[in-house]
Amino acid sequence: MLLDVAKSVTSKAATTVRSLWVMKRAGLVGRPDEGIRSLLTMHKYGPFAGVLAVGARKNPHAVALVDEAGPLTYTELDRRSNALARAWAERGVGPGTVIGALCRDHRGLVTVMAASGKAGAKLLLLNTGFGKQQLADVMRREGAVKLVYDQEFTRLLEAVDGDVERYLAWADDPAAVPDGVLDMEQLIAETSADPMPTPPRPGSFILLTSGTTGTPKGAPREKTSPIASAQFLDRIPLRPQQSMFMAAPAFHGTGLAQLLLALALGNKVVMRRRFDAEATLRAVAEHRCHVLVVVPTMLQRILDLPADVRRRYDTSSLEIIFSAGSAIPVDVVERTFDSFGDVLYNLYGSTEVAVATVATPDELRRDPRTAGRPPVGCSVRIYDHHGKPITEPGKVGRIFVGSILSFKGYTGGANKEVVDGLLATGDMGYFDESGQLFVVGRDDDMIVSGGENVYPLEVENLLSSRPDVLEAAVVGVDDEEFGQRLRAYVVLADGHPGDEAKADELRRYVKDNLARYKVPRDVIFLDELPRNATGKLLRKQLAAR
Repeated sequence: MLLDVAKSVTSKAATTVRSLWVMKRAGLVGRPDEGIRSLLTMHKYGPFAGVLAVGARKNPHAVALVDEAGPLTYTELDRRSNALARAWAERGVGPGTVIGALCRDHRGLVTVMAASGKAGAKLLLLNTGFGKQQLADVMRREGAVKLVYDQEFTRLLEAVDGDVERYLAWADDPAAVPDGVLDMEQLIAETSADPMPTPPRPGSFILLTSGTTGTPKGAPREKTSPIASAQFLDRIPLRPQQSMFMAAPAFHGTGLAQLLLALALGNKVVMRRRFDAEATLRAVAEHRCHVLVVVPTMLQRILDLPADVRRRYDTSSLEIIFSAGSAIPVDVVERTFDSFGDVLYNLYGSTEVAVATVATPDELRRDPRTAGRPPVGCSVRIYDHHGKPITEPGKVGRIFVGSILSFKGYTGGANKEVVDGLLATGDMGYFDESGQLFVVGRDDDMIVSGGENVYPLEVENLLSSRPDVLEAAVVGVDDEEFGQRLRAYVVLADGHPGDEAKADELRRYVKDNLARYKVPRDVIFLDELPRNATGKLLRKQLAAR
């Protein structure tokens, strides 16, 4: 037992040393005195408010954020969050207060993120794709007593409890602000921007799971060690003084983590409230962005633009296209390389475990299906359904992940399954001989047809690799003879007919390339696949059809 303890301590020490080296290489760690001062600031307010305060001290006049309303420096953002935190404190906000935020990507949301930390409050990041009742249910379950929202979502608030205080973060029509709603920008302008007293404990975030398999769960993110940033910096060359276009929604873990890291590195972050493929390329060219943060469906929309449209914009400044949130189809990986060069980095993780693995351009070039390798501080293992480790290359099992960023349980008290201190991701996968992780699909997406196990992702990747198919989804439907049969939902490229002849052609294509039992019996053509705001496929909606 003493030997095991000694090995654990040695391993943690080695991870810490390597993490610090990664942070230093990336330019996140500088002089020791400045590093200590920054750590103390983040200890006071939490990571988000902390990095903004550090940025205001180190790069006071540098542009931190650009949105439709224009640029804001690090000092201006820091002072805005001071004012909002002070205004909230005057209205009873303090440690433990839960504030909901239903906002798109803009200065209001970033200000709220920092202000909640300075007030010691918990910020509940709400999905902009929620329906009325879903919003009301999540707000009530998490105990949110205040709500910050964009004007476009006003009608969604009809089911929210009437005693929840409301703040408008973005107004498309300032003259139409409802009675009883506080104008957040006006509050900021009328309140002192002097630094707030240190709260008894720093604020935190409550992230929500995607909800693709049920009601979204609350996953709290309390104060984390700055060393955790090495998990992103180890395999992705994010560096100081870059310019980042944030296309992914900041309410999601992917967007939040990259926004936080960009501010910590002193970057300029460019945001737009709504994603538009051509407008994204225009902004990348205008601001000479080095980094583009997307979810896979956004990247696909960019690649689906006509070639002459893409050629209008000089995107040669791009060094990193960072994608996360769901699996990237093989053809999207290959088209990204053709259009932008070797700049694609794909992160595999989840709301609960945060980072699991990262695939670099070299790895994706060799095999576009790979999820890559774990970065420093992350441990990934494969187990069978009895909790026994799988070490044989190529053998599929359940994926478990552990790191200092893994959450400690849902707000409702439940947790993911834990084996040997690692959390279940709910995904199935395997390691190859070289140690690369491959994800074959969700555990609960597996289709048992005629006694054979089928993971939809393999069939979907094959179909979407065709030039006449934009995207595809495969689900299992009840079948008297086989238990379940495969049904494919396909979105065709323009100019291709969605008729029975095309369905037969697609079935033959799968039969020629995969086992017979993986051929979809049914092929249904759709104009688009149902997805949530972060691009995750809503399989339940397809299965319900």
